[in-house]
Amino acid sequence: MTGPIGAVGGSGFSPPAGTSKAKTDTQNGFGAMLQQELERTRTRQVAFSKHALNRAEERGIEVTPALLERLGDSVERAEAKGATNILALDQSLAFIVNVPHNRVITTLSETEMKDSIFTNIDGAVFL
Repeated sequence: MTGPIGAVGGSGFSPPAGTSKAKTDTQNGFGAMLQQELERTRTRQVAFSKHALNRAEERGIEVTPALLERLGDSVERAEAKGATNILALDQSLAFIVNVPHNRVITTLSETEMKDSIFTNIDGAVFL
């Protein structure tokens, strides 16, 4: 014998031909996809269009982190059902949201909801 036998992972160990690269590619591919999905969900926040921000300000609707979280949850639930444009509402507020772009298109207060007709939506979600 000319040298010591290396431990697994140390010098002197060679995995069987063809297994190490394939296994590493599969692990890296899965790991990369998992990381990409985690980043996508982590950075995914509902944004307000300029129009929606103007309407919120005009109507005295405060855009808080809690509201953004509730809207984000609504968008996730709507997306799981395949909706693309939703009406997200509670007792006093309504939001039209484009689901694929995570963008609030417009906002309405309680008084404006009473006489409104909502068109071009394919889902409604309660906040």
